[in-house]
Amino acid sequence: MKDYGVFDVLGPIMVGPSSSHTAGAARIGKVAKEIVDSDFKKVIFYLHGSFGKTYQGHGTDKALVAGILGMEPSDEKLKDSFEIAKKKDIDFEFIEADLGYHHPNTVKILFEFEDTEDIYVIGSSIGGGNILITDINGNEVEFSGDYPTILLKYKDQKGVISRISSILASNEINIATMKVTREENIATMVVEADSNIDKQVIEDVEKLDEVIYMKAINPIER
Repeated sequence: MKDYGVFDVLGPIMVGPSSSHTAGAARIGKVAKEIVDSDFKKVIFYLHGSFGKTYQGHGTDKALVAGILGMEPSDEKLKDSFEIAKKKDIDFEFIEADLGYHHPNTVKILFEFEDTEDIYVIGSSIGGGNILITDINGNEVEFSGDYPTILLKYKDQKGVISRISSILASNEINIATMKVTREENIATMVVEADSNIDKQVIEDVEKLDEVIYMKAINPIER
């Protein structure tokens, strides 16, 4: 039997008519921005399923833009996100698309830059303001944004997982979930933890020779 929390029963604190189409969309956008963590010039939102059919009427479009601007679902400025993005010289576009076998409320967010390669994030709004991030630039992942999360890409060699786990343990970070995928000797790890990831943990992990990329993401408001 599933354990239900107060947010499952009452829904998230939000601006907008729908927890799935508004609050969830804003959370996906903000997590995607946290992952990218760079100055982008344009964002293209590929809207799948019901997101693509009803995004204007339910405010999904404004919520997604608010998210990539760093707003929480409860931010009163969410309704003005288009104007705020334009003032920041951030271009955006919405395209209805078939993303295949994904939840009906799914979006692929493509960030375009001037001097670096594009980056995309795929996330789904699965109800009650809950989200699931499933793909980062072709790397299969799975995390909700409800827990402090570490994203890692590293050279797939023996002992790396053990060393990373030891660093977390020595900093009193308990692992809630861990998922590792591998492709062509490169591994992608997603760790959800029970407490926030501080600067020291990040520095210690980044010192490992095998680590190519690391990003820590704190929980996103629901």
